[in-house]
Amino acid sequence: MNYQFEFGWLLEYYPQIIKGIGITVQLIAVGAVAGISLGICCAWARALGPAWLKPVVAAYVELIRNTPFLIQLFFIFFGLPSLGLQLSELQAANIAMIVNLGAYSCEIIRAGIQATPRGQFEAGASLAMTRFETFRHVVLVPSLQRIWPALSSQVVIVMLGSAVVSQIAAEDLTFAANFIQSRTFRAFEAYIVSTIIYLVLAILLRQALAIVGGFIFPRRTAR
Repeated sequence: MNYQFEFGWLLEYYPQIIKGIGITVQLIAVGAVAGISLGICCAWARALGPAWLKPVVAAYVELIRNTPFLIQLFFIFFGLPSLGLQLSELQAANIAMIVNLGAYSCEIIRAGIQATPRGQFEAGASLAMTRFETFRHVVLVPSLQRIWPALSSQVVIVMLGSAVVSQIAAEDLTFAANFIQSRTFRAFEAYIVSTIIYLVLAILLRQALAIVGGFIFPRRTAR
């Protein structure tokens, strides 16, 4: 094989790479915070909410979990304008990631809620708390602590899946890699660099979520 690697273009195209990294980080920051918040609300609705709300949330969760993320993205970006809702590429990407992570995190968090000992609910009722107050003050934090590793993994998966937003011209890291290879015709090198950056971002994100988990949740005392 006589292929010669060439990375000299990095100096010329580093602004596009930095911009792509910035947009990818912004997407996962907004998607993680809003998506997990949506997941918590949906998990409450499915586990403890009113009877009329449970099938609505269940339908949303099943729809999102059983359709491709790319189709969801296309529906939001190309479909909603036909209903009069115009969205920019970045707005559509953010909404798609929030909706997608919200559905997956809902089921993860609901598993944590269902693992909560019944006595905790009874303790909340004995203190004259409503079901929502019991959920907020007694159930939520222990439930999140149980499922935090799984939830963190799902956030990383969504971050890696964000690469498809380049299909609607959102200028993320993958968009930058596509742009560079179309200009330099060095596809191998462009995607090697983007792969390494995604790997570093995934590792850093996992570490950041571990730090956040250690800060939020009290340490269990060893016995």
